[in-house]
This record gives sequence, C-alpha cells and structure tokens, in this order.
Amino acid sequence: MVQRVFIDGEAGTTGLQIRERLERRRDIELVSIDPAKRKDAVERKRLLNSVDAVILCLPDDAAREAVSLIENDAVKVIDASTAYRVTPDWAYGFAEMSKDQRAKIAASKRISNPGCYPTGFIALTRPLVEAGIIPRDWALSVNAVSGYSGGGKSMIAEFENESDPSFTRVPYRIYAMGQKHKHVPEMQKYAGLARAPIFAPSVGRYYKGMIVEVPLPLAAIANGSKLEDVHGVLAQAYKGERFVSVTPLAESATLKSLDPEVLNGTNQLKLFVFGHDQEALLVALLDNLGKGASGAAVQNMNIALGLEESAGLN
Repeated sequence: MVQRVFIDGEAGTTGLQIRERLERRRDIELVSIDPAKRKDAVERKRLLNSVDAVILCLPDDAAREAVSLIENDAVKVIDASTAYRVTPDWAYGFAEMSKDQRAKIAASKRISNPGCYPTGFIALTRPLVEAGIIPRDWALSVNAVSGYSGGGKSMIAEFENESDPSFTRVPYRIYAMGQKHKHVPEMQKYAGLARAPIFAPSVGRYYKGMIVEVPLPLAAIANGSKLEDVHGVLAQAYKGERFVSVTPLAESATLKSLDPEVLNGTNQLKLFVFGHDQEALLVALLDNLGKGASGAAVQNMNIALGLEESAGLN
C-alpha cells in the first residue's frame, strides 16, 4: 500500500533533502501544498490531517503550532525541530540508541528527530555510561565542527551570499560560547548523564559534514578501563547495525586525520576510538544533513510506517 506523506516546510534545507530521498520511491506519495496556499491555515490543516505521516521541517514554535492542528489520531508525526526532543511522550528518533528504541519508534504516533551534534555524542557516550566506563556524574566535554548548512538559511547566507550583511570569509569559527545551546538537554538526557556536558560547537567553511569529539581521560576516571574496553563496548552496542559502525582499533591507529565530508550524502554514522589506556579520544563522523537530519527523518518515517528501514537511504 502506498503511504501518503506531507513535508511541512519542504522548501527549507532539511525539507529539500528529505524530499530528494522520497520523491523517487514507489511506496510513498508525496503530498505538497499549493504554493499559492502556503499561508492558508485551513488548507494546511486539511493536509496535516489527510496523510499517513507528516514530517515537520519548521522552527520550534511553528512545529508546535502544526502539531496542535493535527486532529486525526492515525497521523504519525516526525518532527525535525528541537520542540519535543526531551518531551516524555514523544519517542526519540535515534533507532540505534538502544535495543528497544526501534520498537518505541514503531509504536509511537509522535517521533522527535535527534539533533546532529547529539546523534554523534549520544552514540559515543551512552553505551559507555550504561557499561559503567563513564560515570554518570562525570564532567564530559564535547568538541564538534559542522558544515555551515547546519545553521539553516541564515548561516548559509553568511558563508555564501556576498550581498548579505553577515557575509564572512572566515574559514572556521566557534559559537554558542555561553553554554546555553539548545542541543545540550537531549545530549544529557539520552546519554544518561547526571550533569550537562560542556559543549563547544564550531562551524567550518564547507557545506555539510560533521565531526564530534569527546575526550575521555581514562586514567583520571580510575575505574580500570582500558582503550580496548572502550572500543569493545561500542563495537558490541552497534554490532549488526546498518547505519552505525565502529572502526577497528588497528585501522584507527593508522589514521593521521579525518575528513568531515567523507560521509556526505549518506545516512552513515562512523565511530572511532583513538588514544591509549590513559587517554582516549572518541570521535563520530556523519553528514549533518544525513544521519544528522534528513536521513534520520526518513529512517524514522520508514520505521513508523512499517516500511523497509533503509528504503531511500542506500
């Protein structure tokens, strides 16, 4: 049976990428609003209630408004904003996060798509917290760099549009120095931490691709864990997963650098463990618009609608 899907906000960066992944599929019928009626609340409400699934690619407040308009209990919602990521009655859309997460997503009518930075951070830390290698009250820090597409239209204009007042030629910059980034609550909650991590995000002068780094001072933690223990826990946690993989220690040891763009256009998340028995460096590599946004949304939609999980993501 063909499933009808409405992308609310399909003209935005994430929406366009989701549409690209869905438009050639024969098991999906994409429903779009007439451009002349985009501000017509009645037509928008009709579409939101007439499909099998809605994918929201909107700012937080607009996403909340869209959810309030949905009265048809059969409609499944995948929200790409941060509005519902730590809301208890919404399923968190990181299928590989735990062994029962897919079942939670499949059973839910409301699914919150993870943030791009949290996807990497949670993938690296949650299994280690659950295994007791990282104490729940440990003061973790996370450093990350993303392509400028992660900041949406305003940041894209900053790096691409020379006529924009904010245009810059800087190759790299940090931001969110006040430690109030909106991704931090989901990082803390789903990693299972008692305290919020110190988050140091940055943006590079390239369109998409992301590296997330978590330093882990094994000697300071002083629980006897070695580098092989760290790698072993992660490898076991994601064994058999199609979209999340853990690079063998021997292969990681040969690497001299990592390219943040190498997984662009995929739904892959690749994890690395570097270092030695005293100090480890955990690294996640992903496309911030793939597994970090649109790819994850399609994966969650597939699960929610009972479709092949990898459909549209190969």
